[in-house]
Amino acid sequence: MDADVARLVADQRLRDAGELAARRGDPKTAADLFERACEFALAAEQALAAGDAARALPLALEGRAVDVAERALPLVTADAAAAERVAFKLERRGDDAWAARLFEALGDAPRAAKAFERAGDAVRAAALLERASDVVGAARVLEAALRKSPTAHELNVALGDLLLRYGKTDAAARTLQRVDASSPERRAALTLLVSALDRMGLSQARSEAEAELAVLGGPAEARAPANEARAEVRARLFGRYDVTREVASSPSARVLECFDGVRAERVAVKIFAGYDARGAGRDALARFEREVRVLGTLDHPNVVPLRDYLPEGPALVMAWMGGGTLESRLATEPVTPARAAEIAQAVLLALGEAHRLGVIHRDIKPANVLFDDAGVTRLGDFGVAHLGDLSATATAGVIGTLGYMSPEQREGRAATVESDIFGVGAILWEMLTGERPEASLGARSTTLRARPSAFHRDLDVAHDDLVLSMLAEDPADRPDDAFAARKAIASLPWPNTVERAAARPAHAPRSVRPPEGRLVASATDPGLFVDQWLGRAVQCVRLDDASLARASAFARADHPALQLVLRVDRESSALWLEPLVGTSPSGPLSDDQVRALRDALARLHDAGAVHGHVDREHLVIDAAGLPRLSFGAAHVDPSVTADIDRLALAALARGAA
Repeated sequence: MDADVARLVADQRLRDAGELAARRGDPKTAADLFERACEFALAAEQALAAGDAARALPLALEGRAVDVAERALPLVTADAAAAERVAFKLERRGDDAWAARLFEALGDAPRAAKAFERAGDAVRAAALLERASDVVGAARVLEAALRKSPTAHELNVALGDLLLRYGKTDAAARTLQRVDASSPERRAALTLLVSALDRMGLSQARSEAEAELAVLGGPAEARAPANEARAEVRARLFGRYDVTREVASSPSARVLECFDGVRAERVAVKIFAGYDARGAGRDALARFEREVRVLGTLDHPNVVPLRDYLPEGPALVMAWMGGGTLESRLATEPVTPARAAEIAQAVLLALGEAHRLGVIHRDIKPANVLFDDAGVTRLGDFGVAHLGDLSATATAGVIGTLGYMSPEQREGRAATVESDIFGVGAILWEMLTGERPEASLGARSTTLRARPSAFHRDLDVAHDDLVLSMLAEDPADRPDDAFAARKAIASLPWPNTVERAAARPAHAPRSVRPPEGRLVASATDPGLFVDQWLGRAVQCVRLDDASLARASAFARADHPALQLVLRVDRESSALWLEPLVGTSPSGPLSDDQVRALRDALARLHDAGAVHGHVDREHLVIDAAGLPRLSFGAAHVDPSVTADIDRLALAALARGAA
């Protein structure tokens, strides 16, 4: 960094520093500085000048610089992998119209259609679905939009046109007749209506429509049928996977059914949201990649076979499970206790082998228990929690699976072998009772409304106690490992019939909404708050330009010895920080503690910031002996440099006050 620019940064004059860097021909540094100063339009312009269109597009939209975004868009679409990552990022942020344009350029019509639908462009969404041979989906999109906006007659015209071209003549005529005579779309509607009435043999009605159409200037220009414009080549991902259809999607990932042209087999491709290599995503992605490499050696009959890992996605390629998920089965039919025990034992066998390799699943739930074409139970989505945790705020998916999440995970502690056993206990409970275990927002314990023995006359207290032991609040009270849990299940008789009381589908997952006011003051820790969504403690810091710039640097540094930034809450002008729990050091630091702090400061300095508060007051040692530096005051003395941070650390290492 230029010395003059660095001086301006030290003085917290980020915009001035960015302007100087731009004038001196360093657009990358200028973009970084403008972004830190929240001058997103300027940051986008400089990112584009630096040749980083994938970064420029989201920044331009953040800064409402539409002209810059339009210039960046074609450059982004030139790189398919980059375009996919940016599209996912924009989709998660709510910039659906722009995400849709990127997905459309990638040839991903279903994803583009969904994004256009969310953006309010149902006509374009329907056209894309029709090109993807999903005519029913196209009609549903238009019908849904009409229910919301009955007077949006361009939707009537589009739906009437679609119905007419696919032989639904009566429905097309009824739809087109809803267009008001005073509407600008009346001429287009009459053009189509004349054809519909002719097919129906209603000559008098056709003559009247033709007369009205002549007054309006004659037939409107016909639009090209979408099916004729469709390319014959199907969308292809990563050079070899031809997309058949989208199976599921969430804010963090989507699953596609594809045909692998190399292996000549159906596969499921799970593509994760476009995390970059910076900030909180870097280490999580690295852990995930290491875990995937381990899973590549896990050849177990009860694990969904992993075909490939594609880091450019990132994406997993798995064998196709034609039998669907346990979640879908529970929603439609009851499960006998014998089958429930069989499924639970299969999942525990898979977990036992994974645990032996040092792999924790972290996300046991019915949606991750699948069946192949022969009905064999398979456990999927190992380690995906690494990527799911990268969001700075809780997602609906996280809230919706609290019932399967162990109490220690809800508290933010690391998942263990016992955590996975809790998840198996939760799904076994659901299979036996038809009732999904529930956890209230912010609660540590799980609510169980009835015992399995209440649902089947051949289940008794032994069955109840077994399942309850797997769902124990204290991990130490659960079975020692997956094999012990499986042995306990196998030791009991399980009936192969369904009782009348249980002969109904399990209830659909209920939407769990947080109470008003997500943060409430902690009753036990003055100065802290409790996040009612997840039950975790939160420290709040006032949000301003200085604290935002410091939080950005902490996030980019992403080191366990630095206090974690949980969320930027612009609505309440606050930064959410993870509270530090531990004790102040009373003497010299150990070599490992010094090494960890030195590495943390180095990362912070590389991120363009200094700490400025490296002292006992801002340092705690946690229960594991790890040092943690607090966020400290956002406004740092401009005279503080990286060397001063290092000198302060040396003093701490010696035990100086």
